[in-house]
Amino acid sequence: MDKISPTITTEFFSYGTGRFGHPEQDRAISLREGSLIQTFPASYEFGENVPFGSIARHIGNAVPPRLGYVIGETIKKHIEKYAG
Repeated sequence: MDKISPTITTEFFSYGTGRFGHPEQDRAISLREGSLIQTFPASYEFGENVPFGSIARHIGNAVPPRLGYVIGETIKKHIEKYAG
C-alpha cells in the first residue's frame, strides 16, 4: 500500500492496543510487517532465539532506518556545502 501508517509502537502486534490492524485482513500486523513499515530491509534478521516481545520493542523503539539515512545524507550535503 502507498498510504501513510500511524506511528509504530512497541505493542503494534496486538490488535487490542490501538490502531494496528491489518488494512485488508481481520488480524493485527505481524512483526515482519511492522518492520517493513518502519523501513527495515526485508532481509533484516532480528537474531535467533530472540523473544517476540524483544523484537517488537526493537521495531517500535527504532528510528526508521530510511529516516536515519535521509537525515545522514542531508547532514553530509550541508557539511560538503559549508565546510568544504
